[in-house]
Amino acid sequence: MTQPPPPPNQPPQQPGFGPPQEPSQPPAQPPGQPGQPPQQPPAAPGGPDLHKAPAPGYGYPQAPQAPQTPPAAPQGPGYGYPQQPPAGYGYPQQPPAGYGYPGQPQPGPYGQPQQPGPYGQPQQPYGQPGYGHPGYGYPQPTVPMQAQPGQAAGGGRKFNAQVVIIVAAVVAIALIVGGGVWYASSGKDDGKNNTADSGGGTGGEDAKNGDGEGGTGSGAKEKAPADTGSKVLFQVPAPKVPKGSSTIATSGSWVTDTTYAKSGIAEVVGYDRDKGTKKWTIDLPGPVCEATGHITEDNKTAIVHKPAMPTKADPQSCTQVSLLDLEAGKKVWSKTARTGTMPISFNNVTLSGATVAAGSTSGGAAWDVASGKQLWAPKTSDSCYDAGYGGGEKMVAVRKCGSYDQRQLHIQTIDPKSGKVITEYKMDEGIEYAGIVSTDPLVVAADVGDSAGDGSGISDFFSIDNKTGKLRTRISAPGEEFAARCDTITKIEKCSGLAVGDDRLYIATEEEDSSGDTYGQTNKVVAFDLATGKETGQRADAGDGYVITPLRMDGGNILAYKRPPYDKGGQIVSIDGGTFKQTTLMENPATESVRDVESRMLPEYSEILFTQGRLYMSGVYASDFSSSGKEYSVIAFGTN
Repeated sequence: MTQPPPPPNQPPQQPGFGPPQEPSQPPAQPPGQPGQPPQQPPAAPGGPDLHKAPAPGYGYPQAPQAPQTPPAAPQGPGYGYPQQPPAGYGYPQQPPAGYGYPGQPQPGPYGQPQQPGPYGQPQQPYGQPGYGHPGYGYPQPTVPMQAQPGQAAGGGRKFNAQVVIIVAAVVAIALIVGGGVWYASSGKDDGKNNTADSGGGTGGEDAKNGDGEGGTGSGAKEKAPADTGSKVLFQVPAPKVPKGSSTIATSGSWVTDTTYAKSGIAEVVGYDRDKGTKKWTIDLPGPVCEATGHITEDNKTAIVHKPAMPTKADPQSCTQVSLLDLEAGKKVWSKTARTGTMPISFNNVTLSGATVAAGSTSGGAAWDVASGKQLWAPKTSDSCYDAGYGGGEKMVAVRKCGSYDQRQLHIQTIDPKSGKVITEYKMDEGIEYAGIVSTDPLVVAADVGDSAGDGSGISDFFSIDNKTGKLRTRISAPGEEFAARCDTITKIEKCSGLAVGDDRLYIATEEEDSSGDTYGQTNKVVAFDLATGKETGQRADAGDGYVITPLRMDGGNILAYKRPPYDKGGQIVSIDGGTFKQTTLMENPATESVRDVESRMLPEYSEILFTQGRLYMSGVYASDFSSSGKEYSVIAFGTN
């Protein structure tokens, strides 16, 4: 589960990059050594070795893999080569003074007061600042709106190993990746967008020879069109960062039946989902900090934002929780919560049923969707606090108890209306952070003993019974073998590179060299049984030169994005949950101008939504990085 690689398999053109800036406050964990040579991918194909000892270290990514280069480099303005990251990625969220909690682990009634205490210093939000995605906010050429998929000559042998090491060492200076980036579910929240199906058999690469209807998985809605070649529907220019700010978060994107909505700078804008024409704008007093991917049946969602625009003197805290109506294009209500007399700066927000819930290092609070009435909030008498919540089908809290050196996490399935604890699983002491991968079935990710060693936040998955609170099984997932990641420190349910459902965990493996004479990298998606913890034997190979990433579930099928080789466009495929046979749903244009934009919107550092033959890729930061090229915050593709 290493950091994102540079854009796919492209020859370096020019070295224009520099080291990232120092974060504005010290990280919660001692930083790793980003300048180390990259870890080598597995030398031979096959399933991951779960008995291999994980790499040491925690919290920070290792050096990226060097891009693979064909003998004859395509001409172009440095396409695919890492550019200089803008300084000061994002603003660290400022928790209120005196947050924390002394005392022993006590579950107590859910939603009871959280006691502020003298514990520690504010911890750096995972992935802010220092989030080194080499994408959004960088120069990108204008894309021809009707570009069609094409084929470009490729081939060649693998890059000389000595050159790879040299290039990787240089690239490593520029790329330091922070938190995992979430894959928002598309359409309305039916509670199944983070789920997957089971089944037997082993599937392989299958570019277009599926059944033409997205596989045979139960309940699949996404169908393969007669022509899978896509065209560019529209692009949204990158917003300009206000004077005095270097980088501002633009997290949040959603799709309804009629609208594609995307966060800008201190606003959320709704676009016609086919034409890209602006339908409405919701103005906000400050930038969006976090957003949930869940949407209610009547197209409402929730965000956390700042009360004013940040300045160098006052970066502002993320104190405002707002409910947005994505159909009407308006803010329904905006609320705050306090611990004692201090306003809470929230790190995450989610939706479940008729409840909006937000968590932080000072505790969690919740509100009724319809009325905005506060359902619970922290109180100073509690010795535990809600670090965050997972939403969707059920609501699950990650509740932290105990002193800093004797931390214990309580994973609680709760009633979203009252906050009452339904079941609880207590993780072993010493596990500092946990992420909610899925709430039904309940799957939790954690870095046990800081053993992941790659900044992914995952060394193990815990399958927990929602009804009893008992552990069903524990799945070892060494960071050097699997490519999933979770932002377990602050964002709780922001996980990527995996999908869960029907008692299966589907996870992408780390990249390895393509076979034969094909240069580049490849990987696969494998499946684990959540009852036994064992691999099922299912496998979906990305194919030579492609790297596959699960996005979400479509009924019983897994929807995945394939990062392409340097001379092709990306693909969306449906993996049948039973046979693991792949069906291509979309293939993007292979023209260089389109590839240049797409390569800066890859899964590791962007938001990707796919629904009904439409693919929306968007950035999560806006920066003041200046260039003569066109920059985009959104690119949308569609098939006929």
